[in-house]
Amino acid sequence: MSDYLALANSTILYLIVAAILLFVSLFCFTFIIRSYKAGIKMGMEKNLLKKAITSAATFTAIPSISILLGVLALGGNLGVPVAWLRLSVIGNLQYEATVAQIAAQGIGKTLNNSFLTMDDLVTILLVMTVGIIWGCLLTIFTLKQYTKKLSHRSIKNIDSNKPSFANIAMVAMFIGLCAAFLGNYVANFIVNGVTIPIFTAIISALVMAFFEFLINKKNYKSLESFSLALSMIIAMIATVIFSLVM
Repeated sequence: MSDYLALANSTILYLIVAAILLFVSLFCFTFIIRSYKAGIKMGMEKNLLKKAITSAATFTAIPSISILLGVLALGGNLGVPVAWLRLSVIGNLQYEATVAQIAAQGIGKTLNNSFLTMDDLVTILLVMTVGIIWGCLLTIFTLKQYTKKLSHRSIKNIDSNKPSFANIAMVAMFIGLCAAFLGNYVANFIVNGVTIPIFTAIISALVMAFFEFLINKKNYKSLESFSLALSMIIAMIATVIFSLVM
């Protein structure tokens, strides 16, 4: 293991991240207990509440595989503690990997642990943090007012059968995000002949389309919670096989 990875996976970083995640987990358990007590106070049956907790835990397990895959993918270059923290609390693989790559390119490096130093890691983490922290800060000051407006507009949209601006903006944002990734893959394929990223994207898209068909046309609604993780796993397996064959 290189000196960089030894420091990026050092015991002190593991302890710091574990302490942060323990703090967050305690908050989660606190809200679970308070919600359970509030449900009892409202007259809800205990069996119904326990069933809701069990169902939520079950449907969370499989989708969390995609998060684990993200930790493994990001941890190879930034260290497991950093990836563990970022993908456990606020981040997601698409954002974290993209911004880390942009930050690395900004300092004249590539996102490869063979070329990175601890100074580079600090710079990359600073860029990643500054880029994503605003949602948390704005939520503190604007969420209450935004929720009221959103509820009011949702009622108006139900009456008028018109899609809200928030829904349109969200769809447009994801289309733009997918277009940016696919554009990069296509460009690498055309200019450099790199086939693996675009192959992986095509396979994952086809698998997700198949799951969407089962969910919407065949009414397999239980797949909704698992489709993302399964499409990632199948695409990764197909990519490994493709790489071995090629």
